[in-house]
Formats: sequence, C-alpha cells, structure tokens
Amino acid sequence: MDERQRLINLAYRLLGSLADAEDVVQETYARWYALTDAQRADIKVPAAWLTTVASRVCLSLLGSARVRRETYVGEWIPEPLPEPTEWISGGAADGGVDPADRVSLDESVSMAFLVVFESMTPAERVAFVLHDVFRYPFADVAEIVGRSSAACRQLASSARRRIREARADAGPSAGHAAVVRDFKAAWGAKDIGAMIGLLDPDAVWVADGGGKALTILDPMVGGEQIARAYLRIAEVAPAHTLLERTVNGLPGLVVQQHDRIVTVFAFEVVDERITRIWAVRNPDKLRPWAMR
Repeated sequence: MDERQRLINLAYRLLGSLADAEDVVQETYARWYALTDAQRADIKVPAAWLTTVASRVCLSLLGSARVRRETYVGEWIPEPLPEPTEWISGGAADGGVDPADRVSLDESVSMAFLVVFESMTPAERVAFVLHDVFRYPFADVAEIVGRSSAACRQLASSARRRIREARADAGPSAGHAAVVRDFKAAWGAKDIGAMIGLLDPDAVWVADGGGKALTILDPMVGGEQIARAYLRIAEVAPAHTLLERTVNGLPGLVVQQHDRIVTVFAFEVVDERITRIWAVRNPDKLRPWAMR
C-alpha cells in the first residue's frame, strides 16, 4: 500500500480525473490480490509490477475515453484539484486528508499541461508522463506500452513538441496570483474596464458543465467579449461568494453557494494578462472540492 500515492499521481496525470485514477488503482490492487501467494512471491519488484499494470489500464482507458467524449455535452476539461491540504479524499474515513490519496502538485499537473495532454495520442501521453515526469527509463516504458525503446523515444519527443507548440508564449508568471486577485476584485466590483485590461485581447474562455450545469458550450474568444459575458453573469447570478483557492498548483478562484463549491476557475497568465480561463461546473468533477 506504500505505492498507492505514487500510482494515484501517475494515473491522474494520465487520465485527468481523480475519480478515474482511483478506479485504476483499485483495479490494479484487485489484480494484485487475485494472484496466488506463489505468483506474488515470483514478482521480484512489486512496485514495478503495479506501475506496469496501472499504466496499461490507463492506456486502455485513454482509448475508450476518446470515444466517450465524442458524445460529451460541451467542452471536456480535466478534473480540477485543490491544494492537497484544502481537500478531503472520499476514502478518508476520519474526515481528514488521507496522504495516500494526495496528488503532488507540479507543472505537469497544471491545467495548461493537462489540456495539452488531451491533444496527445494515448501512447504519447503514457510515454511522456512515465519518462519525462516519473523518470522511468525508455526500456521500462517500452515494456509497458508494448513498443520498442526507439519508438517510445519518438513518442516522448512528439509529446514534447506538442507541449512546446501549445505553450510557446506561456511560462511561470511571478504576477499570476496578483492578476487573479485583481480579476476577482474587478469582477466583484463589476468594473468592465478593469476586467478588459486584465484579459489578453485574444483570451479564450472554456467551460465544462457536462450537460449537468448551465454554462457556455463552445469556447469564447476575445478579452472584451469574455469580460462583458462575466459582467452579465455577475448581474444575474444567485447569491454567492468568490474565493481565492489553489487550483492544480496555481492561484485560481472558486464560486461557493450555500456552503457548496459550484464552479472552479483555473487561469493561464502570460505577461501579466490572462490568456486562458478554464471554468469547471460539472458537479461530477467537483467531488474533491466538496465541503465537509
């Protein structure tokens, strides 16, 4: 069970869903305990066996996920995660955070990275995450993916190229938190001029309601258009509280209504302006944010 946290971390990066990651780990352990004592004794490195099985389960799920998302209502955004100390795992019986269920937060788990991961083929994603994030040698990656080491090197290289192309202008912004805080203040004050000034002219807003929460179905492009849309939301939205929270390792915002988180916002900030807003409203994806 010491491997559980590492497997959760791996599966979440591969699938973009904590719920699916937990299912993968459960399936991995079910296969482990289905072995006989003699079979388990023959496995020299249990951690490597667990990683191989979990990665292959993820690889299979990634293929079927593409088919499922063809019928998804609106845009699909990876499941947002709060700071580990801010959320409670569904598996923590005592109401506290179970360390085994935490996802460690680094650049590879930022919303911007996870969205780029979605553009990769399943094999590219697995090769990149295993090698570049978890530092597995290509020989081990090849065994998991079922391709040669040379092919896995090409897969990882292709994945890196996708990331470079998608995030050519992006990078860590020292002013990220300040920009998000200013956006919160401007939105709360219904200051349309300030909101437009904080948004890049070509900013993109993507929302995910999954057909279960009201939101835009298609991405909205244009800083002024987005600002005016957010102003209309502020004017008609029910009573709520807008809170600053860590979202996938970076400053973000959440909307709380009646002690319940109903929307999570993640941001990409470049040159002190917001270039991307991801708004997740699908209640199925807000489970880690449930207030206890």
